[in-house]
Amino acid sequence: MLSGLGRLLLAVVGAWVALVLLAAVFQRELIYLPDRATPVPPADVEEVRITTGDGLELVAWYLAPDAEPVTTVLLAPGNAGNRAGRVPTARGLNERGHAVLLLEYRGYGGNPGRPSEAGLVADALAARDHLAARPDVDAQRLAYLGESIGSAVVAALAAQRAPAAVVLRSPFPNLADVGRAAYPFLPIRTLLRDRHPTSEHLEAYDGPVLVVAGADDRIVPTELSREVAQRAGASYVEIPGAGHNDAALFVGERFLDAVDAHLRAAVGGP
Repeated sequence: MLSGLGRLLLAVVGAWVALVLLAAVFQRELIYLPDRATPVPPADVEEVRITTGDGLELVAWYLAPDAEPVTTVLLAPGNAGNRAGRVPTARGLNERGHAVLLLEYRGYGGNPGRPSEAGLVADALAARDHLAARPDVDAQRLAYLGESIGSAVVAALAAQRAPAAVVLRSPFPNLADVGRAAYPFLPIRTLLRDRHPTSEHLEAYDGPVLVVAGADDRIVPTELSREVAQRAGASYVEIPGAGHNDAALFVGERFLDAVDAHLRAAVGGP
């Protein structure tokens, strides 16, 4: 018969195995946290429809400045919410002279489909091709801005369709690095189906890269963003006191000014 200690160890191992199985089965529900509600577009937003390579029709929002844009930015959001929450960022970039397409992934904001690594990259490819085909967009002045998991998405996109510039906000080298920081007791690298290897993708892009991180980020630890910048030879801006979801990393003056300066330098603007 098992001793009390043996029974306790068996129970602990059983609970760990059950947790691993749950994480394996429901991992995408832990990675992608969409707000599936369809937001109402503000009056200054152009609603556009984008068809992906696998036949999904996605709704995205386009916001342009009053004058001819310095660049047009494809903004790939993080893993939560929907496009309505990114409008203030777009307006901040509009005020600095940049047009913005707010990409909305499959499964988010009323769009069909279910999010996955391959799906998000397919959505970004379709959005980029939509922008390049617009008569009011200079394809040579396209730039990509990725937020958190969106940084991996635009890195993958840059490897296939090189832009004038890339901005990565709170990036990570590989999604497994974030998972290991959050769940050190799980075999994350073995379990993960969606890997989002940001740094690996950046090896295929030789244009200018800016990494912006919050010094107090606890979701994507700041040292992971520093590693991305170092491996890519990127410019790096760290915002003191800023956590992952703080306003400073969405609409903060330092964040928006750093993005503006990077984009203007990339296209030779004043």
